[in-house]
Amino acid sequence: MNKDTQPVNDADLHAYVDGELDKSRRLDIEAYLVSHPEAAEQVRQYQQLSQDLHRLFDPVLNEPVPATLVPARVGLRKVSGWSSAARAAALAGIVLVSGLGGWLLNSRMAATENAAVLVNLVQPAAFAHVVYSTDDYYPVEIQAEQQDVLASWLSERMHTSIQAPDLGEVGFVLIGGRLLPSTNRMAAQFMYQNADAERITLYVRRIASKNRQAAFHYQEAQGVKVFYWIDGPMGYALSGSLGKKRLIAIAKVAHDAFAKGV
Repeated sequence: MNKDTQPVNDADLHAYVDGELDKSRRLDIEAYLVSHPEAAEQVRQYQQLSQDLHRLFDPVLNEPVPATLVPARVGLRKVSGWSSAARAAALAGIVLVSGLGGWLLNSRMAATENAAVLVNLVQPAAFAHVVYSTDDYYPVEIQAEQQDVLASWLSERMHTSIQAPDLGEVGFVLIGGRLLPSTNRMAAQFMYQNADAERITLYVRRIASKNRQAAFHYQEAQGVKVFYWIDGPMGYALSGSLGKKRLIAIAKVAHDAFAKGV
């Protein structure tokens, strides 16, 4: 890499693995990997994780739409003015997450917005939890010991003041965090662990939604439980494999911390 090349961070490595870089940046990353064996090994692990996750989750894409959701699917087809991409995104949210029938049938506009929240907040939060909470080598990018650095970096990249809430009262200690790409925005992921080595992750990003209420919603897929809420322009998703009652108790503490400005 020449002296004008931008520094390589974890987001670049993810984009490289996902094939999202242009030719010039891809060549920069490949040159970087040649001289940085630890980063090359990290990329290899990401590629292996991606393959494993595809084997785990891709069968869901081929499942038939449950009969209880057929009316919602038909309703989506009848909405004029929707692009095929918008219909596909809405339908993907319905197919990938179970138990959404009554919620999505409130109105066609609600279905559109809820599907967008699923695609832009819930699904990437759950996916990121699966990837990083099981990583023994690089679970976070910046350690909790550098919490001020983490907060400053995330705030700058996300264009909003953000820092990790204290979850000590529910038995979880911050491990650290990282910046992640999330569809059309950047997202922050904070990771916590308790004395039993159980890990949870808190995913935060800006999200366009008319629903500014901080009500909790819950989804579960492939063993990952997610409590999420929208508060003003920000979306929050707490993911883990804990019991539902434990997870919502933690979500309430996180919600209150953010409401107070942490």
